[in-house]
Amino acid sequence: MDNRTLVVIGGGAAGFFCAVNAAALDPALTVVLLEKSSKLLSKVRISGGGRCNVTHACFEIPALSKKYPRGEKFVKKTFGYFNPSDTIQWFENRGVPLKVEEDGRMFPVSNDSASIITCLLTEAAKYGVQIRMNQEVQELEQLEGSWRIKTTTNEFFADAVCVASGGYPKSSQFDWLKSTKHVIQDPVPSLFTFNLPGHSIRDLMGVVVDPAQVKINGTKLMEKGPVLITHWGLSGPAILRLSAWGARQLAEKNWQFRVVINWVPDYHEQRLLEFIRLFRNEKGALKLINRNPFGLPQRFWEYLLNETGADPEAKWGELPAREQNKLVKLLCAMELEVHGKTTFKEEFVTAGGISLADVNPATMESRLHPGLYFAGEVLDVDGITGGFNFQHAWTSGWLAANSIVKK
Repeated sequence: MDNRTLVVIGGGAAGFFCAVNAAALDPALTVVLLEKSSKLLSKVRISGGGRCNVTHACFEIPALSKKYPRGEKFVKKTFGYFNPSDTIQWFENRGVPLKVEEDGRMFPVSNDSASIITCLLTEAAKYGVQIRMNQEVQELEQLEGSWRIKTTTNEFFADAVCVASGGYPKSSQFDWLKSTKHVIQDPVPSLFTFNLPGHSIRDLMGVVVDPAQVKINGTKLMEKGPVLITHWGLSGPAILRLSAWGARQLAEKNWQFRVVINWVPDYHEQRLLEFIRLFRNEKGALKLINRNPFGLPQRFWEYLLNETGADPEAKWGELPAREQNKLVKLLCAMELEVHGKTTFKEEFVTAGGISLADVNPATMESRLHPGLYFAGEVLDVDGITGGFNFQHAWTSGWLAANSIVKK
């Protein structure tokens, strides 16, 4: 249909993907993209250490959808239309090949997020997307057959609107959307690290134990994987996954809780005691400090020995029962008090946003207002770390674009 206007609110991954796909599909459509800041695609630029973790090499939709603590059923439907295979193809068709790393994360072959940004900006220029910076939306109002979008400095009118404004850490930041009468799930942080103020383990910053099993006391939350010790506490994939799955529960606890870590997850306490007894019989002449039978990082091993009160220079055969039992406890069930969280670098994600019950997963259109669409993190969808949040952005942006053009 000629002379229609689409306004996309948000210059991030989802907003750009909606804008460039809609403009490419319908050259007669006027596409205006509003960005509240002076920077476009800022999360794309800094994600994955500046390399941009575009997606994840997980091609089975049921398995892929299980990577989303919130929105699993919703994305199971959306990925039926556009999934990681389509993302790879889309970028490759535009001269940006992607590669898979050992852990399944996918990056541009260039190892530079600028490749993704340049690609999206080139598409926007090619198809005439009008980009307006420093346009923070203050009001969104439905008129008869169209929409009025009021920003800090301007007023725009559109036949269709796609809200891709990203996640907000505070409920009040959704106020400009309240007029749409959509239910907004309270935002809480996801993907954060655990603070251990004053704990001696922080002196081991930089040490990675892989794998370790981390359980949050009083919950069913448990993850196994690499744990990184930092100067403020604990990070690494196992911790970040726990923070995602436990986002709401941990917010309710005000981020004050206990974790129990098994640094040797192949063993439980009884089995470990038996192993140590056998080891002492066979290698009793070896010094504790020189022989760590679990493949743990040396600095970490020395720390554990110090915590037990054992003499590191003593031989395995001389290890007193008290220190031995303490070592087993520390290895299999170290308890740590977490007090607070730290945002995980650029991967900051919020759980919460527009309730999925009010959005059609086949089109991203609001069930309450024809002509209103949503894409990306403004929805109550969030994935664990590893490219899953970007995949949701591409999928929802693409779906919204296709639906708008077909109307």
